[in-house]
Formats: sequence, structure tokens, C-alpha cells
Amino acid sequence: MKLTTSKGARALVLVALVATVGACGLPRSGPNKREIFAGSVLKQGDAYVVTVNSRVTRATAVMPAFGFGSSFRNAGVVGSDTINAGDLLALTVFENVKDDPLLGNTGQRVSLLDQVQVDGQGYIFVPYAGKVKAAGQTPDGLRQILTKKLDSQTPDPQITVQRLAGDGQTVSVSGAVTGQGVYPIERPTRTLSTMLAKSGGIAIEPAVAIVRVTRGGQTGKVWLQDLYENPGLDIALRGGDQIVVERDQRAFTALGATGAQSLVPFESQTLSAIEAIAQVGGLATSLADPTGVFVFRNEPAEIANSVLGRKDLRGDQRMVYVLDLTQPTGMFEARDFLIRDGDTVYVTEAPFVQWTKTIGAITGTAGAADSLASVGSSGG
Repeated sequence: MKLTTSKGARALVLVALVATVGACGLPRSGPNKREIFAGSVLKQGDAYVVTVNSRVTRATAVMPAFGFGSSFRNAGVVGSDTINAGDLLALTVFENVKDDPLLGNTGQRVSLLDQVQVDGQGYIFVPYAGKVKAAGQTPDGLRQILTKKLDSQTPDPQITVQRLAGDGQTVSVSGAVTGQGVYPIERPTRTLSTMLAKSGGIAIEPAVAIVRVTRGGQTGKVWLQDLYENPGLDIALRGGDQIVVERDQRAFTALGATGAQSLVPFESQTLSAIEAIAQVGGLATSLADPTGVFVFRNEPAEIANSVLGRKDLRGDQRMVYVLDLTQPTGMFEARDFLIRDGDTVYVTEAPFVQWTKTIGAITGTAGAADSLASVGSSGG
């Protein structure tokens, strides 16, 4: 009699627990393929679900276009010998007299005027020559001007002009560089790449470095790698330029049966779907369904129309791109399909995973039922 009661109690508990497992959703990382496809416009949903092929890949291969406008590109290199307001000059005057020179002491034929600064209006003051406009002149041009002014006061003066520092033409370099600071534009540092080298170089990975230059009210930016590979992007600098080196801020979200679920920054200028998956540790081998790799994106109307072969869509469209890695060209499509900023890469769980979880839950509940039945039996 006790044996019958024990079996009946265990059966009742097992049935109750199995019913509970069936009624409650088992834990999972997100929607399955059927649920995603149910959200398609074709099934009264609000997203366009598109299988990726070579045509779709070409239509969606849009990357941010960086570069400098014509005002940057057409600016010529600053003459390294041009004098500017704020510069420091050294003037040396040789007088062809033995006694009573104009600038020096008796018997002193050479007079050195060191650390002569060009004022904010571009002028310098030289004894017996007065205020002289120096800004905009080359050292040789200024020499000729001073020679004419002093020639009437001392016989055959010989003058040299040397530009000591180019602080009148400076740029600021900040961000991810080794040496942030304000640097003069000098003969070796008249272009963007040479100024970056002067600042000590880039302090982050070159593949994700963006160089931004602001001049007046205009801003342009380029990838660091493009700057080194394309001489046409190595623009000439101007005084007052602000150079900032920053890390690429683009990122995508990885969810589902992947090695990691997180917000993932880009590690290169372009990132394919297969590279994005690899970047988060690949597919989880015990969970992932390689036929269910999805990319969720809000697509501009122009691209959405091209992908769908339409012309009537307006505004951003919700798009779900489907990649099946088991297809003959699946891996190639994933390799060529580009991920963009803000994308969500989601990998569904394989169908058997839910069965495994169900079996595990039932097995666990069966064990619990045995324990409860044993308790009931011993209590009887």
C-alpha cells in the first residue's frame, strides 16, 4: 500500500513540474528565427527582412566619407621665411666706420640687436630706422628696407636678418598624440603629417585614429592611414589651425549566441560581418545557429529603396539582414557584408538548445519529484 502511494505521489509531482516547465518560458538569449521573421512587413510587421546576397552587399556598402574641403587642399605651403606678428628676430649691423659708429660704441663696428619681437601689428623698432613693417616680409626683404633707412646715416651699412622663432605662426596639437602642445610652423613642419611627427606621433592604434583639423569656421578630418597613403591629404598648415587626433567612436552591439554580448568598438576603418563575429569571440559552438545570423539596422530611405528595388520609401527604414553561414556562399557573403555604426549583430540559438534546456529542466524536476515522494513515503 505504501509503495502504491509513493509511486502515485511521485507521478503527481512530476506531472505538475513538467506542466510548469511547459507553461513558463525557458531562459534564452533572445528571439528565435521564427519570431524575427514574424516581424517582417510581409507578415504585418514593421521591418524589412532581407537575405544578404552580392547585390544587397553592394547596395549597403556605404562608409563615412572623410576628407578636406577645397579651402584646405588648395592652400599653399606657408613660406618658412615669411615674418609674422609674434616672431622673434635677430638683427646684425656692420658699419663701415672705425670711430663713432651709429649703433655701437667707439671702435665697435658690429652691433647685434637680439630678441627683437614683431609686435601685434607686425612692426619692429630699430634705432635710427624707427618703426618698420616686418610682418609679411622675408628676412631678405626686411634687410633691404633697413639698409635703405640706415644708409643715409652710416656709410654702406651691411645688415643681416635672422628669424629666430616662428611663434607668430603656430598650431595646437591635442588629443591622442604623444606630445600635446602649441607648435610653430617652421620649415620642417609646414604640413599636417610633419606636424604630427613633431608632436611625437600618434598614441593610439593607427587603424582607428582620425585626424581632425579646424581652421576658422571650417573643419575637415581624415583617417590617419589615409593621410599616410594619400599625399594629396597632407594639407599645408596655417597659423591658428587646431589639430585633434581622436579614436574612432563607431561601435556595434553583439547579442545572442556569440562569445561575448556587449557594445563593441570598431577596430578598423571597415568591418565585415564575419570580422564583427570574430571580434566578439565567434559563434558560441554549443549554442549558436549558423543559419540565423542577423544584422538589425535603421537604413536611410535611399539605400532601403535600392536594396528592396523600390522608389516609394521615405525616411529611415527598419531593416533586418539575414546571413546563413551554412550556404555555399554564406561565408563569402558574411565576409563582404559591411557592418556600420549602430548596428546590432544578433545570432540565434540552435533549435536543439531549447530541447536540451527542456530536458535538463525536466530531469531536474524529476529529481525533485523523487525527493518529494521519498519525503512523503517516509512520512507515511
